[in-house]
Amino acid sequence: MVLMHGVRRNRLSMARRAEILHQLGFAVLLFDFQAHGASPGRAITFGHLEALDAHAAVSFVRHRLPEERVGVIGVSLGGAAALLGPGPLKVDALVLESVFPDLRSALINRLHIYLGPTMGQALAPILAPMFRLLMRAVLGVRATTLRPIDHIAGVMAPVLIASGTRDRSTTIEEARTLFQHAIEPKQFWAVEGAGHVNLERYNPDAYWQVVLPFITRYVQIVPDRHV
Repeated sequence: MVLMHGVRRNRLSMARRAEILHQLGFAVLLFDFQAHGASPGRAITFGHLEALDAHAAVSFVRHRLPEERVGVIGVSLGGAAALLGPGPLKVDALVLESVFPDLRSALINRLHIYLGPTMGQALAPILAPMFRLLMRAVLGVRATTLRPIDHIAGVMAPVLIASGTRDRSTTIEEARTLFQHAIEPKQFWAVEGAGHVNLERYNPDAYWQVVLPFITRYVQIVPDRHV
């Protein structure tokens, strides 16, 4: 399992997932995206350069363990990075948690949160295009290319999408739209009451009741006891 952390976090934010998965017999890779944790980088690019890190991490695991199945858990930015990039990740299962469908909606949602309902309603439509222009000037990337929703249909692996019902950064409706664009087999989990938080920490029991059967089915090969 390759674990991909969220924005302004680092590999340690995925340590509890890693510990539990390791105890259950999975090999686990943790890493820091560029400009996060111990990894160098000039700026966070909301999935543009981070997607290259995601591909490099999966390629590393494929090289080290060529006979093993590989799964990914990507949280927020980590999930976006798993979808963006030069092509679909070569994995056997993909868990996406709280992943924005496109950067425009992500920006507007966050402006509403930071500015409040009244000012957000008035200023978000004005400020969001300014942020997108600034991104192009400073980061050299068009916000219109940062649309995970345009890439998810290319994912051939089974997909589990999870999102909180009270998430204001990536709304449950946006998560469902992302899910609708994915191909089968796929699974959706609406995490009741959760915001844009660490879903495993929010409700560990429910998290592993949903996520573990999914990755066990598609990643961990269970020996046939009848042979």
